[in-house]
Amino acid sequence: MRLSSIPLSAWVGIIGISVALFCAIFAPWIAPFGERDVVGDIWLPMGGDFLLGTDNLGRDLLSRLIYGSRTTIFVALAATVISFSLGMLLSFTAAVTGGLIDQLFSRFNDLMMAIPTLIFALVVLAVLPQQLWILILVMAVLDSTRVFRIGRAVALDVAVMEFVEAARLRGEGTRWIIFREILPNTLSPLLAEFGLRFAFSILFLSTLSFLGLGIQPPAADWGGMVKDNKDGIIFGISAALIPGGAIAGLAICVNLVVDWLMKRTSSLKGGRGDA
Repeated sequence: MRLSSIPLSAWVGIIGISVALFCAIFAPWIAPFGERDVVGDIWLPMGGDFLLGTDNLGRDLLSRLIYGSRTTIFVALAATVISFSLGMLLSFTAAVTGGLIDQLFSRFNDLMMAIPTLIFALVVLAVLPQQLWILILVMAVLDSTRVFRIGRAVALDVAVMEFVEAARLRGEGTRWIIFREILPNTLSPLLAEFGLRFAFSILFLSTLSFLGLGIQPPAADWGGMVKDNKDGIIFGISAALIPGGAIAGLAICVNLVVDWLMKRTSSLKGGRGDA
């Protein structure tokens, strides 16, 4: 793939994601102030010592935004990786094995998808201890149901092809067929789906934090920052709009890259392609 073949929209997405990752990785070195430092009066305007102003407690918004990128991206990425690993493993196993196992996995997945995701997450997180790893697991399990559905559909398309049948006739086991035959030939569309699920995880985490069951204060995350500063909108204070814009901007950048990946794999036939 040549760099000149990448469209402008994809470059915008790549640059936006790169900036967010840079902030997340180097947050302690590039943030003007600490994550929890109270450095001024509440809701100071932009400019001066505070480029984006201060929040409802007098903390620097730019610093909180930078540290929030670390929390938001880490939790969303961890949940997406776990959900994809779980969903792909179960869906590929169901597609290759078939029969009773396929029916059990599929019907249980349908049952989970029938429950509204946000309501289910709120109920579970309200009962369980508010710890970061529990939040990640709850997000991952709920999102894995969507991964299972698309993974099974793609795997079923590839599982009936001649090279998979040849592998079965050679006596290859289920593990070989999944990881050596099906997975390499479904990787491109699944990578595009990974980007979509990552964007969804960012929005879902921000929603949970806004409702008080996501990242707990005083840790910074973008959804929690919107919640903390939402009352300022009444007085014309834009402190809540800045993290909200960051959430929207990162989600748009991810979708721009995903759209480009989906166009590159649109010529796939039966899960195989030359991308």
